[in-house]
Amino acid sequence: MNEIRRSSERGYADHGWLKSFHTFSFADYYDPRHVEFGPLRVINEDRVQAGAGFGTHGHRDMEIISYVLSGELAHKDSIGNGSTIRPGDVQRMSAGSGVRHSEFNPSSSEPVHFLQIWIQPDVQGIAPSYEEKRFSIEEKRGRLRLIASPDQADGSVLIHQDARVYAGLFDGKETATLNVKPGRRVYVHAARGTVTANGSALNPGDALKLTDTEELVLQQGNQAEVLVFDLPGSKS
Repeated sequence: MNEIRRSSERGYADHGWLKSFHTFSFADYYDPRHVEFGPLRVINEDRVQAGAGFGTHGHRDMEIISYVLSGELAHKDSIGNGSTIRPGDVQRMSAGSGVRHSEFNPSSSEPVHFLQIWIQPDVQGIAPSYEEKRFSIEEKRGRLRLIASPDQADGSVLIHQDARVYAGLFDGKETATLNVKPGRRVYVHAARGTVTANGSALNPGDALKLTDTEELVLQQGNQAEVLVFDLPGSKS
């Protein structure tokens, strides 16, 4: 199965200080056709105004990844972490048995544009934990750089699920191929720019679901930034 999800088909919420597109059912947006894709539960594309943010709130039993596209995002949590991430940084919080945190835009003038990703873990009730790492432009240029995995391969951040998350930057003739093992499924999210994935042209915010495929080929990028999720299972 190759299924394209266009950006305009996503859920949308405008709270004034926050403008958010929801790839999957979230908060007041519900679509029974788009609740999750395997363990991939949330991809929210958020834009938060300067000086605004999400107050302290709780999570449990969820792997939460924040990926900044522009601006800065500050984080504080109940297990003692506090930091500010920028483009190139990947932040992972395993909520486990329960954690409270806040996220806000520390800038006095510039918005922050980021993706918040939730992946359902394959283990419940673990101790909450936090991690962040930086992946340079050079590491992602013209290739798929592993940024999250269950075994921290290649210096990726740890997630408690049989899933792997890649990030790549593509322009012109740059191309990358991901070999897909039998029984796996793949989700491609075009964070910005345009790119062709297995022959399908994707614009900013578009996505491609792939099942029963042996490989993913990314090419014909134009200032493209792409996230790819290699996930267990073969049914949507």
